[in-house]
Amino acid sequence: MLGRPKFVLASGSPRRLSLLNQAGIDPDALRPADVDETPRRGELPRACANRLARAKADAALKSVQLDDELRGAFILSADTVVAVGRRILPKANLVDEAAQCLRLLSGRNHRVYTAICLVTPREAFRQRLVETRVRFKRLSEDDIQAYIGSGEWRGKAGGYAVQGIAGSFVVKMVGSYSNVVGLPLYETTTLLGGEGFPIRFGWLNATAV
Repeated sequence: MLGRPKFVLASGSPRRLSLLNQAGIDPDALRPADVDETPRRGELPRACANRLARAKADAALKSVQLDDELRGAFILSADTVVAVGRRILPKANLVDEAAQCLRLLSGRNHRVYTAICLVTPREAFRQRLVETRVRFKRLSEDDIQAYIGSGEWRGKAGGYAVQGIAGSFVVKMVGSYSNVVGLPLYETTTLLGGEGFPIRFGWLNATAV
């Protein structure tokens, strides 16, 4: 897109892309970072999210530095962690993992942390961490098995996607909804705008979907 700096999203997540598009931002390229997202032994949820967001930004920057078309672009990465207390829940890929997550979340409060990391055209790093508190209703075994059957949980932190069926499990939420989906829009656009990215550039011809 002409008339603004290049922008790269260091993620292959369709949810993060959709949220950026919602804010009127259309990335010039996607550079998903292949990093090991396994929490370190004893690592706290906040520290884990911050570390992984930075690692993804580092990996994307190395890729962009080799691309003449994208060199000097703004790069945005993010990592979302779901936690009960100090316990980090996995990004569920197996049925047993998802079932275990849902049983743990049933009737309880949990926290969702998303760390965002922005690399500026001068290769300075800026990070923010956003926390949202969520409470689920008590889930019956029928709820859990039917939700597992939906398949929505695959690859999702904590074994659920709040923008889908699991939105009906939420009794209370304190904080950013978009954070729970995977990208806190207020903090993201504020961070970008503060570093000189023209966040309103795409608004003029935006059409409501």
